[in-house]
Amino acid sequence: MWFYWISLFGVAKLPLVSAVRQVVMYSRKGCHLCEIVKETLTKLHRRGGFTWSEIDVDSDEQLRRQFTDEVPVIFIDGRKAFKYRLDEREFLRKLAS
Repeated sequence: MWFYWISLFGVAKLPLVSAVRQVVMYSRKGCHLCEIVKETLTKLHRRGGFTWSEIDVDSDEQLRRQFTDEVPVIFIDGRKAFKYRLDEREFLRKLAS
């Protein structure tokens, strides 16, 4: 599939590439809710459509102050999407939008 990019310099024919969503989970060691969300993300990742990474809030003083006890926190493409729990259906809905 192709799409056309129109600019001041003319028209370019470029392949249409599905955007892979970026998911970031802020967590901390010893957090049981973080472990549950991590298991869910691992399971859902097998379906594809997103990449994910985990950041330990205790690894950075600013992150520790920002999130305090509000972990896990999930961001999709830089936007806060979930806190404490991750609903699979809602997560997939947000990925699709």
